[in-house]
Amino acid sequence: MDSEYRKSIVSYYDNTQWDYRLLWFNNNNRSVHFGYYDHEVKSHGEALLNLNKVLAQKGGVKDGDIILDAGCGQGGSSVWLAENYNVQVTGITLVPHQVEKAQKSARKSQLEDKVSFFEQDYTATNFKDESFSVIWACESMCHAMEKSKFYKEAYRLLKPGGRLICADYFRTERPLHPEGEKLLHDWLDGWSINDIDAYQEHKINAEQSGFVDFEIEDITEYTKPSLKHLHSMASKLWRFGQFLKRIGLRNKINHGNHFSSIKQFEALENKLWYYGMLSLKKV
Repeated sequence: MDSEYRKSIVSYYDNTQWDYRLLWFNNNNRSVHFGYYDHEVKSHGEALLNLNKVLAQKGGVKDGDIILDAGCGQGGSSVWLAENYNVQVTGITLVPHQVEKAQKSARKSQLEDKVSFFEQDYTATNFKDESFSVIWACESMCHAMEKSKFYKEAYRLLKPGGRLICADYFRTERPLHPEGEKLLHDWLDGWSINDIDAYQEHKINAEQSGFVDFEIEDITEYTKPSLKHLHSMASKLWRFGQFLKRIGLRNKINHGNHFSSIKQFEALENKLWYYGMLSLKKV
């Protein structure tokens, strides 16, 4: 990964960690992703955990799996997997403070023997070939500057018959009309996401890497309440955020994150992107 882009991702998560802490998760749920709402869900916290459940079912996670959480954030999904399955989980992230928080969460849950975390780039890891039976990527592949490199490394790391399961953002087409591209990047730029790919681009990259059974399921209807929740909070706090920036209590990155949290939902409503669940298999 380009060094400057890598620095921008680390800086984004360093500067916004308190935004996530105060507005998104709690001490018992460090899920840096959106929630999945169905008939079983009654709260924001339950929806965050429910996305883990739906992804695990889609990816066929089972006892005995050796899982790589590629772009693990603060370890929310890794810990959940270890709590709910008899599996070994390795989480990797570019962000040092996320490794520390994830390790602390594993210790708190007494799962150090099942979960470990490291600072690594998921497009160029130091793991041996065929080390994992499942690669899990929840809202993390979006940060890859070249998605093809993510797929190639995932294929190298998976055992024969292994599965890749992702929840992420997918653009509806490329190119969008100029106004659409601007609105899309009003969101992406503030979250340090270089770009997101369309269905066909993902399919080509995955199949060229060797994957089969390519499938993307549009699950926007189940995640939209969570997306709308973020937009509502960001919109209500916008003037207060502007005030905090003027008096020096919010920096450019904080402000950009806030702005993007509004623009993401606007881009969704304009049908520029959708929330999808991607699954693949290595023969």
